[in-house]
Amino acid sequence: MFIGHYALAFASKKAAPKTSLGWLVLGVSFLDLLWPICLLLGIERVAPRPEGSPFLRLDFISYPWTHSLAM
Repeated sequence: MFIGHYALAFASKKAAPKTSLGWLVLGVSFLDLLWPICLLLGIERVAPRPEGSPFLRLDFISYPWTHSLAM
């Protein structure tokens, strides 16, 4: 799940070679760390789904802030 996020950090290293890779990884992971807080506050929404894979039990309804391209 996080492979795409970390790939963006590694790709950004080429665009900004003087920036620490640690800061780039933190930058792409920061909004994922805020995602549960946004769920608790009702800003973003998911619904449980009983069928399917145990790793895919959430149905993402709305997540406009933490996973938008603008953020």
